[in-house]
Amino acid sequence: MGRREKYEPGTFCAVDLATSDPDGAKRFYGELFGWEAEDVSPGEGMTYTIMRLDGDAVAGMFEQASESRETGMPPYWINYVSVTDADATAARAAELGGEAVQEPFDILDVGRMAAIQDPTGSGVAVWQAGTFAGAARVNEPGCLTWNEFATNDMTAALDFYQELFGWSTEEMDTGGGPPYVVIKVGERTNGGIRPLSPEEDRAGIPPYWVPYFATESLDAALGRCSELGGDKVFGPMEMPGGRIGVLRDPQGASFAIWEGGLAD
Repeated sequence: MGRREKYEPGTFCAVDLATSDPDGAKRFYGELFGWEAEDVSPGEGMTYTIMRLDGDAVAGMFEQASESRETGMPPYWINYVSVTDADATAARAAELGGEAVQEPFDILDVGRMAAIQDPTGSGVAVWQAGTFAGAARVNEPGCLTWNEFATNDMTAALDFYQELFGWSTEEMDTGGGPPYVVIKVGERTNGGIRPLSPEEDRAGIPPYWVPYFATESLDAALGRCSELGGDKVFGPMEMPGGRIGVLRDPQGASFAIWEGGLAD
């Protein structure tokens, strides 16, 4: 089973959706993955939504800041990495050529977080657990199962993240296809890094992280996404560990789904 009560440092532990339409996103992901929404208030005038599957917290959601929307940035997913000390990690990121674009801050007694930008221009959030360690369930249908980085400078990205989080790496045999590097924490696989596709590069798409959610049927999920007003961006594609596809929700946030090959 994929239940988790704690995460080793350096492990992807949670994801949040910053969306322009929380109510619309709740409907979409509720219908697609069976998530149930629970609104909580982390501060005065603030609303954060915990997305649950059979009672287990599997993702979060909040309204995208108006300043972000005004710049033309579409809704997006935030990928969190577990750390023992958010302040030390943010400081180390700056030493390695990155930047803390959001300085560490506490969220009640739930945890402490910071947002890190890497030298290639993308980034992740880091999470120092308080009462909340991260997603309560992973690697099952409707749950987070992988986190992937697409970048035009794999060397710089790998150097940065390996030093920051202590990741080890393993090259995947792609049968002559584009290179793919699996990132690991100890012996556990933790995600992957790949180059931007030629189409993405030509379109000027900046480096980005994307979360993968497990699904029992890729074809059914692709069809259901379309029925719910989302779009298929890519796929289906056969991979050594299963089949994948990339989707876009009705508000514009991209995410991926994976059928088969789930970790423990």
